Amino acid sequence: MLQIRCKNTNTTKSFPEGCSLLDVYQEFQEDIGLPYPVVAAKVNNVSQGLKFRLFQNRDVEFLDARAGSGHRAYVRSLSFVLYKATQDLFPGSKLFIEHSLCRGYYCNFRPTPGPSPREGRSVTDEMVERIKVRMQEIIDLDMPFRRTEATNEEAIRVFTDRGFSDKVKLLETSGQIYSDYYTLGDTVDYYYGPLVPSAGYLKVWGLERYEQGLLLRVPDWNNPMQVAEKVDQPKTFEMFAEKTRWDIIMRLSNAGDVNKAIMRGHASELIQVSEALQEKKIVQIAEEIDRRFHRKNAPVRLVLITGPSSSGKSTFCKRLSVQLLACGLRPISFSTDDYFVNRVDTPKLPNGDYDFDNIEAVDYRLLEEHLTQLMKGERVEVPEYNFVTGKREFNGKRLKLAGDSVLIIEGIHALNPLLTKKISDSVKYKIYISALTSISLDDHNWIPTRDNRLLRRIIRDYNKGAFSARETIGQWKNVLQAEDQWIFPYQETADVMFNSALNIEFAVLRTHAELILSTVPRNCPEYSEAHRLLKFIHFFLPISDKEIPPTSIMREFVGGSSFKY
Repeated sequence: MLQIRCKNTNTTKSFPEGCSLLDVYQEFQEDIGLPYPVVAAKVNNVSQGLKFRLFQNRDVEFLDARAGSGHRAYVRSLSFVLYKATQDLFPGSKLFIEHSLCRGYYCNFRPTPGPSPREGRSVTDEMVERIKVRMQEIIDLDMPFRRTEATNEEAIRVFTDRGFSDKVKLLETSGQIYSDYYTLGDTVDYYYGPLVPSAGYLKVWGLERYEQGLLLRVPDWNNPMQVAEKVDQPKTFEMFAEKTRWDIIMRLSNAGDVNKAIMRGHASELIQVSEALQEKKIVQIAEEIDRRFHRKNAPVRLVLITGPSSSGKSTFCKRLSVQLLACGLRPISFSTDDYFVNRVDTPKLPNGDYDFDNIEAVDYRLLEEHLTQLMKGERVEVPEYNFVTGKREFNGKRLKLAGDSVLIIEGIHALNPLLTKKISDSVKYKIYISALTSISLDDHNWIPTRDNRLLRRIIRDYNKGAFSARETIGQWKNVLQAEDQWIFPYQETADVMFNSALNIEFAVLRTHAELILSTVPRNCPEYSEAHRLLKFIHFFLPISDKEIPPTSIMREFVGGSSFKY
């Protein structure tokens, strides 16, 4: 008999060898007390599906769809149901689950083939309704998801026979010995994480036409019994679409394409083109600011830059300043961090930690007063925040805008109207920056943009000696909650969006992240996320960062930047 400890209840019970997590859950169910249905579990801090079988003593923690692992299992399973429905109704159609959008997932769907896989007949409302009906039929039938473990060669043969070149390239270059694939009825697919046991678990979802494709609606993170409220994001969609168009031009749609290009010796070229595309975009932004600066009525004098954690705001700000100088303008920049209130006055989180991301952590009233004075041409003494003492200091630093000057403000609250509500929008130019990953693992396994930023942050924190990987992962939930509250509500108000993600980025990050992630102890809760990130990043072949330019945004995280921060 096995001894299985349920971490939800902190109790241990005996079970026969080979029992499933579902069997274990039935025994502990009454005492677990989760408010929502269980959809996945962690076994010794590693995410597993509920059909996973136990052959040794283990710690088990059951999860509902509020937990990251549970939410991902739910969405993966729902994606498989969507894929099966499209194949049942439109044999030979192509479905690309591309990226998160509008608090759901945007899917490029082509019911009939065109000149390229992503082109062809457009989606109609009638098609969407038929797909929804078929999805509900699959769910009502409670079709089981069946997992098959096979040698990598066997899995490649299965997908080759079905014409899944995206999955074949991924598995051919992954270096794995064994791979899992899933079946739902007679439909086969690949997913790099666990699924729920059967389609009947998927009670909450929605599907609608969006632009030229589909929007898959998923449960709310905080209340999985309701669909997440839709937030329209046309500018974000266009930024993703622009990046996807360039990926297609460069013949890089997924991890297998990136790996094949690396194997052919094209890594240097990919780095050079990716950096050139970013520089081209920064030049275009600088030229637009210059054009607006020289208009007669209400010239732009204030540039506001924001973005979520590890999006590359600092480096972007410095590169933009260089291009503005090349346009003949004189940029003057400072950070909202200098307007932090004294640490003793900083708001606190429920656990007692300081909430540095709260808008009330910034003396935005003083900041707005100074900005208003600067816009009037007055000279202002601006503060400098002493992060050692936790106090704001006035050390004689004075600013005044000359006739050719533009003021650049960078910070997580830069687009919050509270900071600049007394300043006319006509003199502002607002920029939103994020790392929006358009490369996917394969057609149905997207890469969350948050994973890109989390890997960047883990590497930067570790290299600076600020936090261990375990500490950074432990803080990440609070970071995401702050972004949802203070950054994302204002992103669509930006005049322009900039994507700081590089096609080759994960191959570079792997060389740094592997050792750092391996330092997370197996016996701590953060190991689950470290394990998942390691598993994911191993799909990319590693390359050295030696050819990453010293002015690259990547250098802000892996080190070696020529900029001073």
